Amino acid sequence: MATLSLSSRPLTFLRPNRAKPPLHRLLRPKPLASSSASALTPPTPRPDPTDTPDPTPLFLRPACHPAPAAALAAFRRRAAALVPPSAPHLHRHLRWLLSDAAAADPSSDPALLRAPLDDLEAMWAHHVRGRRPFQYVVGNEHWRDLVVAVREGVLIPRPETEAVVDMVTKVEGFADGWWADLGTGSGAIAVAVARELGADGRVFAVDVSEVAVEVATLNVQRYGVQGKVEIRHGSWFEPLQDVKGKLMGVISNPPYIPTDDLPGLQPEVGWHEPKLALDGGKEGLEHLLHLCEGLSSVLKPGGFFVFETNGNKQSEFLVDLISTKWSSSFHNVEAVLDFAEIKRFVTGYRR
Repeated sequence: MATLSLSSRPLTFLRPNRAKPPLHRLLRPKPLASSSASALTPPTPRPDPTDTPDPTPLFLRPACHPAPAAALAAFRRRAAALVPPSAPHLHRHLRWLLSDAAAADPSSDPALLRAPLDDLEAMWAHHVRGRRPFQYVVGNEHWRDLVVAVREGVLIPRPETEAVVDMVTKVEGFADGWWADLGTGSGAIAVAVARELGADGRVFAVDVSEVAVEVATLNVQRYGVQGKVEIRHGSWFEPLQDVKGKLMGVISNPPYIPTDDLPGLQPEVGWHEPKLALDGGKEGLEHLLHLCEGLSSVLKPGGFFVFETNGNKQSEFLVDLISTKWSSSFHNVEAVLDFAEIKRFVTGYRR
C-alpha cells in the first residue's frame, strides 16, 4: 500500500471555505445533453503529472518551484484561453488552482509554486479538455469547515452530505457514543463527526476500497483525530463483528445510482469517479437494502441511522419497507429533505 507523504505544513492550516456553486447544480450528477455513444466516450488520456505515484494533494506539497512573474502571467493567459464561453466557472477554478499551487502571494516575483508550471499546465488541460474533476486535479475538496484530501478512486464529497453531520450531532447522547461510517470514502463524514465527539466517542470508518482507506487515513491524521477514528478495511458490516449491538449510530452514503443511469452521468463523474462508489445495481438499491438488512444487528437499543439516497423515489421506498418489514426493530423512520427540498435521506431509531 502506498504511503502518503505529508509536508511540514502545520495541520491547523485551514483556509477560508471557497464559495460553492449553487447547491442544485451539485446535488447529484446530471445526465448529458446528448445520449449518443460518441458523446459518452472519454477522451484519450494524455500524460498527466497527477498520475504519478505521489498522490499528495497539491496544497500539501513543498513550495520549491520558482516561477518568474512573466512566466506565471503567460500561463494564466494560456489557461484562460482554454475556457469555453459556456463554462465561465472554469475561470474560478483557475484562480483556485493558482491559490493551491502558490506558497504565498502569486504576484510576487518569482512566485514559489508547489508544482512546475509545465505540470500545472498539464493539470489544467486535463480539467478543461479531459473533464477531470477539479477536486482530483488539486487533490482536495472544501467540505463543511474541512479541506478534505481526495484523489481518483475516492468519491468527491458533495455539499448535501454535510447535512448528515448535523443530524447525528443532534442525537441524544451523541458525543459519547460509538458510530460507524460505512463506505467512508475520503473519511470526510468520519472526521467531521469525530471533531464533535466527547472523550468516549468513537467512529469506525469502513471501506472496501484500499484507495479510500489510504485517503481516509491521510485526512484522519491531518486533523489529528486518530484517537477517535478507527479505519477498518472491508465490506459494510463485515469489519464490525466485535462491536455488534454496541453502536449508537450508523451513517452511510452508499452507491445508489441505478446501473443503467451510469452512462448518462456528467463526464466529470462518469469518466473519473469510481464506479464502486456510484453503482447501486439495477434499481440503485442493492447496497441500501443490504444496509437495511444488517442494521438491527449492530445498533444498540435507541441507536440512530441515516442513509443518503438518490432522491424521492428511493427514500419513500425505503421508509415504507423499513416501517413494514422491520417495524418490530425500528421506529420514527422518515425521509428528510435536503436544501433543494429533495427527500435525500432516510433516518430512524432502533427499538
